Amino acid sequence: MVQKDLKILNRLGLHARPAALIAQTAAGFACNIELTKDNVTINAKSIMGVMMLAAEFGSCVRVTANGTDEVQAAQALEQLFNDKFNEEF
Repeated sequence: MVQKDLKILNRLGLHARPAALIAQTAAGFACNIELTKDNVTINAKSIMGVMMLAAEFGSCVRVTANGTDEVQAAQALEQLFNDKFNEEF
């Protein structure tokens, strides 16, 4: 199991577009991937679940990946967060 705490760096937070990117990226991996914010845990492969977190700019989200490709999945999601979901340059 791999866990990473990631910070929301884009100004608009996790709105529909970043939520879709997270869900699409997570869906590309076989492992189970969960996101947790404020004691709410959701399946990262669900766009609606990701949007339910209502994660705003500056908040922290814990990514938990568990399965055969957990390291690659966690790294891919970390890259998305660090790239500000390709919204800001």
